[in-house]
Amino acid sequence: MAPQRQPGTTRALILAAALQRFADEGFASASLTDIASDVGIKRPSLLHHFPSKEALYREVLIAELVDWTSLVNVAIVGGSGGWEKAERVLVAAFEYFEAHPAFIRLTRREALGSGPMLSEELGEVLRPMFDSAVDFLEREMDAGRFRRYDAAQFLLTGYGAVLSYLSDAPLAAKLLGIDPLSPEALAARRRHVLDLLRGALDPEYQSQDN
Repeated sequence: MAPQRQPGTTRALILAAALQRFADEGFASASLTDIASDVGIKRPSLLHHFPSKEALYREVLIAELVDWTSLVNVAIVGGSGGWEKAERVLVAAFEYFEAHPAFIRLTRREALGSGPMLSEELGEVLRPMFDSAVDFLEREMDAGRFRRYDAAQFLLTGYGAVLSYLSDAPLAAKLLGIDPLSPEALAARRRHVLDLLRGALDPEYQSQDN
C-alpha cells in the first residue's frame, strides 16, 4: 500500500521535513529531533507517527517512488510508440525531477549505498520499470524505428544524462558560470538532452542542437 500523505497533516509535514533533512544530511547524520523541530513538534510526537528513524526514512523514499512511478505510468499510456512515447516519458522525468530536487539527492545517496534501504532494495523497487523500458527499446529497435544499441546500457546513459545535471548542480554552476537550475538553464538542458537522445535513437532525425 502506498504511504498516506494528505497535504497539511502532521504526517505529511513530517515526511516533507524528513525528505529535506535526509537529502541534505544523509540518513546517519539526520536527527529526528531536528526533523520534529522543523515541523514545530517534539520528538515523542514524531515517534507517535513513525516508530523509528528507519521507518520514517523508508516511508519518505517509498512515497517519492510511488509518485514518480505513477507519473511514468501515466506518460506511457496511450499515443503512438517510437520517439513520441520515449519523449513523453523523458519530459515527465524532467518535470518531476526538476520539481523534486531533494528526491534526486536522496536517491543518489541510496544508489551509492549510503542509505538504509541499500541499492539492492531500491533496485528491486525500480527493476520492473527498468525491464519494461528495456523491452520497449528492443521492440522499437526490432521494428527498425530505433537504431540498434544495448538497450539496458542506453537506459543507464539516459538516466545519467537526466539526473547528473540536477544532482551535480553546484558543480555545473562552477563550470558554466550560470545558475543551472534557473528556468532558462533547465529548458536549455532539457532541449539538449532530448535532441541528443533522439539523434542517437531515431535514424531519420536531424539534430537541431547546432
